[in-house]
Amino acid sequence: MARTRPAEIEPLDPEFEEGYSTDLGTMYVGKIEQLLGSDIGVALEGSVDLIFTSPPFPLNLKKSYGNKMGDEYLDWLTSLALPLKRLLKPTGSLVIEIGNAWEPGRPVMSTLPMRSLLDFLEAGEFNLCQQFVCHNPARLPTPVQWVNVRRIRVKDSFTNVWWMAPSDFPKANNAKVLQPYKDAMLRLLETGKYNSGRRPSGHKIGEKSFLKDNGGSIPPNVIEIANTGGNEEYRKYCRQNGLEAHPALMQPGLAEFFIKMMTDEGDLVLDPFGGSNTTGAVAEQLGRRWIATEPSLDFVEGSMGRFPNL
Repeated sequence: MARTRPAEIEPLDPEFEEGYSTDLGTMYVGKIEQLLGSDIGVALEGSVDLIFTSPPFPLNLKKSYGNKMGDEYLDWLTSLALPLKRLLKPTGSLVIEIGNAWEPGRPVMSTLPMRSLLDFLEAGEFNLCQQFVCHNPARLPTPVQWVNVRRIRVKDSFTNVWWMAPSDFPKANNAKVLQPYKDAMLRLLETGKYNSGRRPSGHKIGEKSFLKDNGGSIPPNVIEIANTGGNEEYRKYCRQNGLEAHPALMQPGLAEFFIKMMTDEGDLVLDPFGGSNTTGAVAEQLGRRWIATEPSLDFVEGSMGRFPNL
């Protein structure tokens, strides 16, 4: 596998440089705006099957990874909607995780995430396909001041994940993300005994269709993933090489769910806010081609720990 070590790169604005590559993908050192304005961005137009990303959240406090705040965040994210849409195939999808925000020093939630979503949808003329909730039951109690100290709120343990697309019918197949049947359903399939008929809601369930073994159950739009696993090897690599680990790690299981559901092997997945390159690593494991961008040279170098063969 060919690669260029990130430590040897001197990216100069508006230049856009390759950080490293594998047989299936490339991580670039630079901002997504640089990719969009480069020859690479032009060549990508109309060729991406899935844009899956978790941009810096619209927080009202400044973080070490350089998040924008308030109206500045709204303007910045909105400006990317149409250029990113141009990269998608007509059957492609864009899935974006947006976390919650709280007003500084106040026990009230900010409407900034909701306004960010609505402005992004309007600017890109996207269709909103479905809302997902990513629930992390192991998340530490936050906001600390209102949950741990004053105890006037409960912990904020989820993020919203928004699936949007240029068309009403982007490529997707929930049969690729079926969940194992519960014990009760397995017993039902084994015995063939079920109380069929009309339910109080008026819905009529027939035995023939309900007793069919489809290989698993259709998952809900609430995805529960504890962010306590899946990133150990990455963190270990960063420690061993004296690198700073990214402070806002995506759960690999979240990327896996959407990449499986919305792409096939050989399809192209793009993460415009690569961070520790969870998206690229999961896409690689699933046999998808991938492209990611990340402006921090340190985070790019650390993300190499997700690829054992580099």
